[in-house]
Amino acid sequence: MLFHTSGIEVSVWVPPVVAFVISFFTSMGGVSGAFLLLPFQISVLGFTHPSVSATNQLFNVVAIPSGVYRYWKEGRMVWPLTWVVVAGTLPGVFIGAIIRVAYFPDPKNFKMFAAGVLFYIGLKMAYDLIRKKRERSDQAVIEDRFQKQVRRFRKTTGTFTETQEASLSAVQVTHFNLKRLEYSFYGQSFNVSFWGIFLLSLVVGIVGGIYGIGGGAIIAPFFVTFFGLPVYTIAGAALMGTFVTSVAGVVFYQAIAPFYPNLSVAPDWPLGVLFGIGGMAGMYLGARCQKFIPAKVIKWMLAGILLFTAAKYVGGFFGL
Repeated sequence: MLFHTSGIEVSVWVPPVVAFVISFFTSMGGVSGAFLLLPFQISVLGFTHPSVSATNQLFNVVAIPSGVYRYWKEGRMVWPLTWVVVAGTLPGVFIGAIIRVAYFPDPKNFKMFAAGVLFYIGLKMAYDLIRKKRERSDQAVIEDRFQKQVRRFRKTTGTFTETQEASLSAVQVTHFNLKRLEYSFYGQSFNVSFWGIFLLSLVVGIVGGIYGIGGGAIIAPFFVTFFGLPVYTIAGAALMGTFVTSVAGVVFYQAIAPFYPNLSVAPDWPLGVLFGIGGMAGMYLGARCQKFIPAKVIKWMLAGILLFTAAKYVGGFFGL
């Protein structure tokens, strides 16, 4: 099948299958998988126009609602955290889109920018995981407690009833204002600065707007590594923030396309929708299976994917 906007030709089944596999794993960490679809589109499919960013965000728009729905159904959406993320990343994604078109039309420079961001986050996550082998943080203790409850239910019933799924949520918002957000998860309180989250989200929105990922691939690891929040409670918020900013990104790229008649800026709609269909199924199943996977495994998976992707970008820059 020929996709006219991107100028590539690929079998119609390839985009949804690739998106399904990627999204199944990454959605467990609150990441849509768009940051891995980007190198696939650039390096494998040969889609190097700026519109690849918009197509990535279209994938997010189609795919993410299924994952958010699953986290909401299981009661693990921290809604105040979600809305602070949205408020910060939304203006940032517009700024990032302008920077992408004006300063990073050359895919070679774009790859190096993306590699720097991903290397930093991946190395930080790996360092924290190694260091915390010796230091048991509150975050790790609570995540282990959650996993023990999951295993207990599986051992006694073999499956999950709606009552058991509801009891697994255990997320309660205890305080929220313009200074701080506090919520509890399995008896442990987590307290974060409102403005710290907001400013981080703004920066992540700018980077995400440039990278075409909506910001979730950056903000989810930040929540885990810098704010010490349990991965089981931030995945839904990160995905929801990515969804809202991706909607804005798609609209923005489509709106500015007429001002760049000699440059492919608007999303490739058929290609983005095909990716999204596969991602929709992958995210739903990934969100459903997250509670069965130890938090440490999810974190190592995120760190490994980030570092591998960054290394691929650096290799591409030097022609390796």
